[in-house]
Amino acid sequence: MVWLPWLVLALLAACSRPDPEARLRAQIASMQQAVQGRQPNAVMDQIAADFSGNGGMDREALHNLLRVKFRANADVGATIGPLDVTLQGNHATVRFTALLTGGSGRWLPDQAGAYQVTTGWRLEDGDWRLYAAQWSR
Repeated sequence: MVWLPWLVLALLAACSRPDPEARLRAQIASMQQAVQGRQPNAVMDQIAADFSGNGGMDREALHNLLRVKFRANADVGATIGPLDVTLQGNHATVRFTALLTGGSGRWLPDQAGAYQVTTGWRLEDGDWRLYAAQWSR
């Protein structure tokens, strides 16, 4: 029975850190909250330095886009459909539908768009970072 405390400690250590997919899902939820909270820097904390998006968009262009949208809209919404997560070692592909809204904060949004989104993620120092995104209406 001398081994029992070691077994308990090993099980607790294994349970203390969520699996990679759970961490990725939590990170995406955090990013969604940052968008809704109009916090561009919190969003950018999760973007890789070599980010690439539609039309050659880089990290700086994404940051500028977020700042412009947040300034132009008092209220910003981001509703994400079910996540389709595919893990490949230290990389992941996540596909989902996103409904993005913006407006003056009144009852109905002034603008809305639904997008099909495919994102590429990789683990960097234990955290998932978004390095690629493609979207279409």
